[in-house]
Amino acid sequence: MLKTDNSTIQQIFEKQQQFFKSEATKDLAFRKDNLQKLKQSILDHRDILYTALDSDLGKSKELVDRTEIGRVISEIDFTLEHLDEWVIPEKVPTHHEATFTEAFIEHEAFGVSYIIGPFNYPINLVFSPLIGAIAGGNTAIIKPSESVPETALAIEKIIRAVFDDNYIAVIQGGREENEYLLSLPFDFIFFTGSPAVGKIVMAAAAKHLTPVILELGGKSPFIVLPDANLDRAVEMLTFGRFSNSGQTCIAPDYVLVHENVKEALLSKLVERIKTAIPHVDSIGKLVSGKQVERLTTMLAQTQGNVVYGGEANVATRHMQATVVDNVDWQDSLMREELFGPVLPVIGFTDIESVIAGINQHHPKPLAAYVFTSDIEQGRKITTRIPSGDAIVNGVMQQVVSPYLPFGGIGGSGMGEYHGHYSYLAFTHRKSVVINK
Repeated sequence: MLKTDNSTIQQIFEKQQQFFKSEATKDLAFRKDNLQKLKQSILDHRDILYTALDSDLGKSKELVDRTEIGRVISEIDFTLEHLDEWVIPEKVPTHHEATFTEAFIEHEAFGVSYIIGPFNYPINLVFSPLIGAIAGGNTAIIKPSESVPETALAIEKIIRAVFDDNYIAVIQGGREENEYLLSLPFDFIFFTGSPAVGKIVMAAAAKHLTPVILELGGKSPFIVLPDANLDRAVEMLTFGRFSNSGQTCIAPDYVLVHENVKEALLSKLVERIKTAIPHVDSIGKLVSGKQVERLTTMLAQTQGNVVYGGEANVATRHMQATVVDNVDWQDSLMREELFGPVLPVIGFTDIESVIAGINQHHPKPLAAYVFTSDIEQGRKITTRIPSGDAIVNGVMQQVVSPYLPFGGIGGSGMGEYHGHYSYLAFTHRKSVVINK
C-alpha cells in the first residue's frame, strides 16, 4: 500500500493554509479556470481510468463512462454554467423591526477542506465533492481509498497534472494517514463511506469544531405493492441491486414484496438474471477477497432459501448475483448493509407492518423505493419512512439531477451536495447588514 509520511502531510496542510490566506481561491475567474483544468485533466486521463477501474473493480468502459467520468463531467459543466449566478450575494427584505437599511447573504469559503473518498465509485465520489470545494473558493486535500490502489494513483496523476499541492493535493495511504489528517484543524471535512468510519470522522472533527458532511449508507428498502408493474420493478431491481457488484450506497438492499405477487416477481427476477447476468463474473469484482468471504459467510448462516446464485470466487473477487427468499428481520442478511450482489426477499400482507419494520429495524435509510400503480399511496408510504431520498417506481435516479440535493439522514449521513447544493455545502452562508 502507498504511504505518505506525517511531515509531508503537515507541510502540505500548512502550505494550503497559507495559500488560502492569499485569497487567490476566492477569485471567480480562478475558480472557473480550475474547474476547466480539472475537466480537461480527467478527459486526458480517460484511458488510465479505464484500466485502473477495471483492475480494481472490474468495471466496464460503459459503466465508467456512465457512472464515473460522465457524472463528474456533467457536474463540472453544470457548475460552470451557473457559478456566476451562485456567487451573487442574495438580497433579503428588510424586516419591519430592523433598524438597518440593507441586508444580504453572501457565500464565504470555509478554507482548507479534507475530502475522504470511498472505493465503490472512486472517481465520481472524490471529484464531485472536489467540484464543490473549488466552486466555493476552498483549497482541498484528497485521500482516495487505499482499497482501490490503481484508481488512487490515477486520481493523483489527474490532480498533479494541473494543480500545485498548495491548492489541491492527494495524500496516499490508509488508516494511519487518515488518523493523522483527522488530527489537523481542517476548516471543513467531506466524508463518503461507512457509518462506522463516519462516527470516527465526526468524533475527530468535534475536537476542532470542524463542520462535516457525512455521506454514509444503510439498508435501503425496495417495496413492491400488489398493483406494481412487475416488469418495471424487476428491471429497476436488477439494475439497482447488481450494478457494480452491489457496491452502491443507494442500491436496494432488500425487497419487501406483497405475498400476492411475490412468486411472480421472483420468477421474473430470476429469469432476468439468467438472461442478463448469469455468471459469477458477470457483474464485476468485489473490492476484496475479505468482502467475498463476508458475504458467503452471511449466506451460509441465512435461514432463507437461495433461489438463484450463491457462487463465489475469493481469489478473483467475483460473486454471482444471488437472490434469497423467505428471510425475516432477524436473518443474517438483515443485520447490516450488504454492499454486495446478494438480495434478501421478505414477503408481507400488511403495508403497516412493512413501514413499522423498516422504521424499527433499519431506520432512516439513504433511500426508500416503492413500486405501485397508485402514486398517491406510494407518496404516502415514502412520507412515513424517514430517508435521505425516496423514489416511486424507480431506483437511483436521485443522483442524476443537479437540481436535487443528495444526502442521508440519521445513520445514513448528514448534509447534502450535487449541483448548487455542492456549492452551498462548501460555503458558509454569511449574513451581512448595512446601515446607511
